[in-house]
Amino acid sequence: MVKICCLGAGYVGGPTMAVIALKCPEIEVAVVDISVSRINAWNSDELPIYEPGLEEVVKQCRGKNLFFSSDVEKHVMEADIVFVSVNTPTKTQGLGAGKAADLTYWESAARMIADVSKSDKIVVEKSTVPVKTAEAIEKILTHNSKGINFQILSNPEFLAEGTAIQDLFNPDRVLIGGRETPEGAKAMQALKDVYAHWVPVERIICSNLWSAELSKLAANAFLAQRISSVNAISALCEATGADVTQVSHSVGTDSRIGPKFLNASVGFGGSCFQKDILNLVYICECNGLPEVANYWKQVIKINDYQKNRFVNRVVSSMFNTVSGKKIAILGFAFKKDTGDTRETPAIDVCKGLLGDKARLSIYDPQVSEEQIQRDLSMKKFDWDHPIHLQPMSPTAVKQVSVVWDAYEATKDAHGLCILTEWDEFKNLDYERIFDNMQKPAFVFDGRNVVDAEKLRKIGFIVYSIGKPLDAWLKDMPAVA
Repeated sequence: MVKICCLGAGYVGGPTMAVIALKCPEIEVAVVDISVSRINAWNSDELPIYEPGLEEVVKQCRGKNLFFSSDVEKHVMEADIVFVSVNTPTKTQGLGAGKAADLTYWESAARMIADVSKSDKIVVEKSTVPVKTAEAIEKILTHNSKGINFQILSNPEFLAEGTAIQDLFNPDRVLIGGRETPEGAKAMQALKDVYAHWVPVERIICSNLWSAELSKLAANAFLAQRISSVNAISALCEATGADVTQVSHSVGTDSRIGPKFLNASVGFGGSCFQKDILNLVYICECNGLPEVANYWKQVIKINDYQKNRFVNRVVSSMFNTVSGKKIAILGFAFKKDTGDTRETPAIDVCKGLLGDKARLSIYDPQVSEEQIQRDLSMKKFDWDHPIHLQPMSPTAVKQVSVVWDAYEATKDAHGLCILTEWDEFKNLDYERIFDNMQKPAFVFDGRNVVDAEKLRKIGFIVYSIGKPLDAWLKDMPAVA
């Protein structure tokens, strides 16, 4: 029986291994993590992450051929294939601070694998890592190998949160990178055989190690670039009276461009886009390619600009001050159908409003009060360290209250900001909301989910990203 072990029970490790266990009943899959509380959650009825369809898959396999354990060394020792899916945060100090990936957790994982292994193993990179990481890991393993053979493969994940289970069931492609040697080819084939249980063979792409590592960074950079491109156009639309939805629809009908990732918004978020681009920038700089580095840096600059522009629009519309005013924040996750708040634009928008002394009332159907308070009081990049290494109980932000329904959030508010495109926000009773808000009542739609005309008829002053401006807003230019 082939045994697979995955180090790291997070957003990547948990769902990926659950689907492998479901599709390969003859393979024993163990997901291990040093965080006991996280493993306990995976073994309970309250899984530590929310992902549509995940619970059903886990419950079908758990205890049969899918196991969650904090006995890391035992399972690594017994495994034939070890997936490593540990955190790779951005460095906050030292060489490459603010850009380079911090490979501390990766390195200690590699040393532990070398220490406990008693048989040959295939070690698979599953976290997003910078190009050439595999080479470093290979050196650590071979220098500590005690005669055991290790083959390193890169198998980047291309999951989109909110649709991760569907993405795993029916991936566009599975990418496997390995050494171009007979042993490397054999290891790639072994991993290919696992995926071939359910993925058509023509969708399983094999490449060299560096191509696989770089493909992941490049794919995320291209996706983020599309969002920043349409967001840059949204600013021009507002200035000229064009409608970004019409522009992006017309651009997206070009078959060479396609319609995906062309929705203007308050900005992109998620655990990978910013981190991977910063990583790409650093690799370019290290390889003497400053022009290339600056090109990709601009994608992040436009994203930051879009968030600042949104905050400025809110403040300038409301008589240039939000001090002491209650503002409702609808949505905190970085996108709908996930409880993930990593790098969500809501954090910067909320911090910007708090900086102007606003009082915030936040509602998100999937994000807990504890998580929101932690996000608003944590330093940048802290979120990407394992939970037990994060600041324990951050000081709660006093001007923030977290509530469990949109009507409570908007009661007596001067303005409401929609920051996540949850479907339920389209169908709220806005007449009821209007009646319970202070007047003039403002709606700032950071995701273009509401029908602005309908809301104007009710009496709201509405700002939608990239749409022709309300007469009220034209008189109050958004300061840059």
